[in-house]
Amino acid sequence: MRARFFLGTPEPSWLWRPHPGLDTVALFVSRARLARRSPNRVIPKALHDFALDSGGFTELKKFGRWRMTAAEYAAEVRRYRAQLGPERMLWAAPQDCMCEPWVVYGRDQHLGPTHERFFHGTRELRGLKPGDDEQDLLTAVRIHQRLTVANFLELRRIAPEVPWIPVLQGWTLADYLHCVRLYEAAGVDLGAVPVVGLGSVCRREDTDEIAQIVGTLSALGLRLHGFGVKTEGLSMYGEQLASADSQAWSYGYRKRKIRLPQCTHRAKTCGWCLEGALAWYERITQPSPEPEPEPGPGAASWQQMALELPAA
Repeated sequence: MRARFFLGTPEPSWLWRPHPGLDTVALFVSRARLARRSPNRVIPKALHDFALDSGGFTELKKFGRWRMTAAEYAAEVRRYRAQLGPERMLWAAPQDCMCEPWVVYGRDQHLGPTHERFFHGTRELRGLKPGDDEQDLLTAVRIHQRLTVANFLELRRIAPEVPWIPVLQGWTLADYLHCVRLYEAAGVDLGAVPVVGLGSVCRREDTDEIAQIVGTLSALGLRLHGFGVKTEGLSMYGEQLASADSQAWSYGYRKRKIRLPQCTHRAKTCGWCLEGALAWYERITQPSPEPEPEPGPGAASWQQMALELPAA
């Protein structure tokens, strides 16, 4: 099995942009980006296949909770699907709740929600009031898991025509197996659905712990999608995933201040550049015919790596 790689895009307009380089590329688009368009503006028909990310990481990071109900979210996704084209939406993520300790407990609140290191914490989401004792991580994770499963069931009830995917959330392997049991108890056969999202792996995707989690869940017959799995993680366990997505190219270009010589845009880097995104995508998805040269001074590892996965 070869993992299908979704190219994360900061620009929803790429969905309806004619470009030969996108003809065989599936895009990964955040609902938050589409939501910036006025609901009174009709979205053009998509020309390329895509999966819809809920933007849940940003919601919990900045606000510690979801600011919209399941009914509101379902209505929004229904509109996007109808306008972009039902045949182009491969699947949509639910309003899941990440389980990283920094998401749960918060971090660097004094820096403010616009800062990269800021995390709000989910006390309110977990039903805690001011003055209540904080919960241990296992208790907090179980609450996030129950909310995640309940939301998937609610979205599927409200909008059964939308291709929602169940998402497994947790922190340890035992947590993820518990989440599997929660879906089973709710009557959801995870082995029968096309894709099962694997959450809370971003920023630790290249660890042995995640490799073990992916291996165990894959052995159960689950077709996993790895959210935000970068090339290092894919090189470890990519053959055990059905699909993955990444927007690492944008961060890499911006962080390293890289501007490709063939680009003519005015921006100082290719962090928002379609040509730059496609160059990165081709590099990591196409096996190199010859060994890669040693990275030069200041070169980024994500730029140098050629991802090779077994053919289907």
